[in-house]
Amino acid sequence: MVILIFLYGLLIGSFLNVCIYRIPREENIAYPASHCPNCNTNLKWYNLIPIFSFIVQRGKCGYCREEISFQYPIVELLNTITYLFIYTKYGLTLEFFFYAVIFSILIIITLIDLKEMIIPDILVILILVITIVYKIFSYILYNKSPQFLNSIGGLVLSSLLFSIIILVSQGGMGGGDLTLIGSLGFILGTKKIFLTIFLSFILGAIISVLLLITKIKGRKDPIPFGPFIILGFFITVFWGEGLIGWYWNLFF
Repeated sequence: MVILIFLYGLLIGSFLNVCIYRIPREENIAYPASHCPNCNTNLKWYNLIPIFSFIVQRGKCGYCREEISFQYPIVELLNTITYLFIYTKYGLTLEFFFYAVIFSILIIITLIDLKEMIIPDILVILILVITIVYKIFSYILYNKSPQFLNSIGGLVLSSLLFSIIILVSQGGMGGGDLTLIGSLGFILGTKKIFLTIFLSFILGAIISVLLLITKIKGRKDPIPFGPFIILGFFITVFWGEGLIGWYWNLFF
């Protein structure tokens, strides 16, 4: 099963690269067929095998020899590793498929935010819709309470907090971060979303300082905050209960 999850993660990861390229350009993610953005040659199936094609072609287009970004194999591997994490925690359950879809969308958002400094509204809306459908199916199949009030509380409180931060920072944080944290608040509820927010600011501060020290970024260079929110969400999903329990026992 692990091998199947691995291959599934690679295949979906390849599709994520298409979304990362086309969504900011408002292009159809299904049509036309995959092609080289440099020479526009339609790619054959053997040009699209995740990881393998990149290695065999030595990181270049098989037709015009234009270099292919390392983003492609990195996204494929990142998606695969994330799926393996989810499978280890949840097994082959409804939770696995839910979080697999959510984290794949978040990988798309991360790369788009890093490259374009935007978070497309359509992806945030998709997260909300998928979460509502997941909660309904969880109730139907497992009689698991959807806890919509807790979810709405997480959405409202996190959005309110970020709205205040946006006003105070006067543009230091974007509207995309606001909608993103709201959608993740809907997934996590009130308690865990505040852990995500706390972690995102800690991680953002640490990584931003490192980027400045290494001169990868200058003082006036914008640094997208969306990836820090997503990293905080990742930690919360997998280790949130333990972190909250440790904090509670330490101070109370």
